[in-house]
Amino acid sequence: MIKVLIVDDEPGIRTVIREYVEFEANEAFEAENGMEAVKLCREQDFDIIVMDAMMPKLDGFSACKEIKKIKDIPMLMLSARGEEYDKLFGFEMGAEDYVVKPFSPKELMARINIIAKRNQQRKSQVADGGTLVFGGLTIDSLGHNVFVDGQKAELTPKEYELLLYLAANKGIALTRDKLLNAVWGYNFFGDDRTVDAQIKLLRGNLGPYRDYIVTLRGVGYKFEI
Repeated sequence: MIKVLIVDDEPGIRTVIREYVEFEANEAFEAENGMEAVKLCREQDFDIIVMDAMMPKLDGFSACKEIKKIKDIPMLMLSARGEEYDKLFGFEMGAEDYVVKPFSPKELMARINIIAKRNQQRKSQVADGGTLVFGGLTIDSLGHNVFVDGQKAELTPKEYELLLYLAANKGIALTRDKLLNAVWGYNFFGDDRTVDAQIKLLRGNLGPYRDYIVTLRGVGYKFEI
């Protein structure tokens, strides 16, 4: 059973999501704006938050940023806007996934379950203490940190996982589908834009080592130094 916080200013949308969450024997909690969501997160823990982007009082992006300051809770963003800029901004705020309205409740639940499962695996995973070093780029798997020329890079959990997977498979051509399956954990619900958007953000945080992630036109990506 997982605890899901549903944040949306539209009661109808909250009701639909709640019905599907509870149908699978999970707990559902509701908030009608970002301020309520932040308050609830200060009071209790959740396994995942489904957060609408556009809301009164405090929008979803700002709420996501505030919650990340106090707790590391996976978030799935909902929005009527599907432009690349909006998705990139959502990922920059730390969202695990981004779903455009109108959406399929069944697909949304599949995404929720996958994110929750992966988060649980992360929590229970025993770190092996290995450190990957590529020149001035260091990936500390014990502390889940990345250092660029000795300075800690501020990566989101998804950016870190993506970099670690690419680096662990150095020199191997990885398709976008392979990356989706390995890092996001699903084959059918992601698309090329999800991978490309995260790669763009990741490169921006690697400074002079951004070119270690090589684009393979028509294929995907490869980590190469």
